[in-house]
Amino acid sequence: MEKREIEYSQVKNIFSMTCRVEVAIHAKAENIWRLLTNAKGFSNWNSTVTAIDGEIREGQRIRIHVPGTARTFKPKVSGVVANKMMTWSDGVPSIFKGARTFELKPCGDALTEFIMEEQFSGFVFALVKNKLPDFKLIFETYAVDLKNEAERLELPG
Repeated sequence: MEKREIEYSQVKNIFSMTCRVEVAIHAKAENIWRLLTNAKGFSNWNSTVTAIDGEIREGQRIRIHVPGTARTFKPKVSGVVANKMMTWSDGVPSIFKGARTFELKPCGDALTEFIMEEQFSGFVFALVKNKLPDFKLIFETYAVDLKNEAERLELPG
């Protein structure tokens, strides 16, 4: 089942927003997983991240540095199922919380569907939602960067 190159969607209401990107990657799930869980090498392939400090594994809190801001994001890694899914989340439920889920779905021989979804919620979200960046560009760039690197590494030789 071949998907279109990139599919992005966004659902927004007063107290929450969910952003989602999907892309078919011509690579094995375990090879994509290695890229997604290698904190030290993340910025080598992902232009939306300048560095990640810490280890991307169950129960760990990582520090994500992104271009264009001095702010450091400090999500906790949870729900890890190797080669399949994980969640990075931070914040306080009902006030302001962000949770980004990564999912890999094998679709055949060396073809994997990558899905990244982030949900922002809470009453503070209602106050700051108009100040948030355009997640469409960020999510699409993230997915294309991952696809390009995974497919480059999957090539023989």
